[in-house]
Amino acid sequence: MPTVADVLSQGWKVHQAGKIDEALRVYQHVIKQAPRNPEAHVYLGIALFDQRRYQESVASYRQAISLKEHFPIAWNNLGNSLRMVGDVDESDKCFGKALSMDQKYLSVYKNRGTLWIWSGEVERGLAWYEKGLEIAPDDAELHRNLGVIYLLQGDFDRGWPEYRWRWKMPGMRRPHSPAPLWTGQPIEGRSILLYPEQGRGDEMNFIRVASVLAQAGASVVVQCSPAMIPLFTSVRGVQSLLPTGSQLPPVDFQASFIDAVDGWYQFTGELPLGKDFFHDHGSHSGYLNVSDPLVNYWLHWMEKNDLGKDHRKRIGIAWQGNPKHHADVYRSVPLEVLRPLAEDDSLHLISLQLGFGSEQIDQVDFGSKISRLPDDTDTSGGAFTDTAAVMKNIDAVVTTDTSLAHLAGSLGVPTLLLLGKVPDWRWLTKGQNTAWYPSITMFRQDQMGNWSSVVERVHEHLRSSSTS
Repeated sequence: MPTVADVLSQGWKVHQAGKIDEALRVYQHVIKQAPRNPEAHVYLGIALFDQRRYQESVASYRQAISLKEHFPIAWNNLGNSLRMVGDVDESDKCFGKALSMDQKYLSVYKNRGTLWIWSGEVERGLAWYEKGLEIAPDDAELHRNLGVIYLLQGDFDRGWPEYRWRWKMPGMRRPHSPAPLWTGQPIEGRSILLYPEQGRGDEMNFIRVASVLAQAGASVVVQCSPAMIPLFTSVRGVQSLLPTGSQLPPVDFQASFIDAVDGWYQFTGELPLGKDFFHDHGSHSGYLNVSDPLVNYWLHWMEKNDLGKDHRKRIGIAWQGNPKHHADVYRSVPLEVLRPLAEDDSLHLISLQLGFGSEQIDQVDFGSKISRLPDDTDTSGGAFTDTAAVMKNIDAVVTTDTSLAHLAGSLGVPTLLLLGKVPDWRWLTKGQNTAWYPSITMFRQDQMGNWSSVVERVHEHLRSSSTS
């Protein structure tokens, strides 16, 4: 007959395979049979945390600690869950408790550093990461984290070397190409394979490096998702666009888009920023574009659907990023937060939110004031192509830090970007303008969790200034 430990071990294997609901049921079954088993409550807490049920995970960890006080794993995990619900002081106390029981518990150093980073006390967080490196000097995650923070601070000389450690982390893989990595070697007359490594926003942000390398004399091959190829055909200088999984041609070098941005910095001492791309080439005001017929199609669609040009500004809105993103809780907002824009009769809001988050339109009492795009938007002509054409026909985009911010910015569309107190590294820590995208104006959170003041400033900007 299997022991409780055996059953929990089997549940953990299921959990690690990504079947969280199934693992949850295993843990709950164990607790029903052995309610005073502290380990079972910890496992349950982990599953709840992974389902973003943070308050419930807090309760599970507290239950485990009530059964076994000297339990550093439970204290560490409790601190992490309290971090996610915004209880910074209690979270820090829990991490301190875990360290008092195990001074070399590496996860605590990582989590405590992350607590203070996301709370806006960046230097305090860095100090905990650095203490963690004293225990584990070759820990790839800690080095990666340091790299992200240095880049956020604009310290690229320290940031890029540390950020390269991400390739030593689980799940990071390059295409099967024998070509060496490009790290800033002379590129004129050489060929290079470029490919994405992270999300869609990163792809759109960093595909620009293909044009930079082509202008420097390289022959550039890009391999990416088939869905992104239609949008990326507008990128200047790409010799060929290949779908992921296709046979690769022989090349002199390879690099992910972000690797290539790093390599360009090593090669020139500069980042490939917006000033080199945002000049007028006919109708091409950015480095991404879609066809004029598609833009005209969506203009006619708007006119037929009561979105014709009148006294109101047409404002595209997006509020929810990918909920699976590790920082989504800090960057996405509930649609309710945008109420002041919906209640302004001088604005006509158009939802650019497709998929996750779009259900919120039916959950707010001002949903009828928001125009929706058809359900088949972006399903036939390639990822983001219809949305890009819609953006070309509106006055401005208001969005949180999602892939749509990068789409709008790369198209040269006026964009008002809502940023959390500690944003993604490319937005840096200060300023309203970004050299990545001259058409973007950034509105930063003053206080963790407070989006109302950010939206108030966005609203004032829309009311008082031209967006075109």
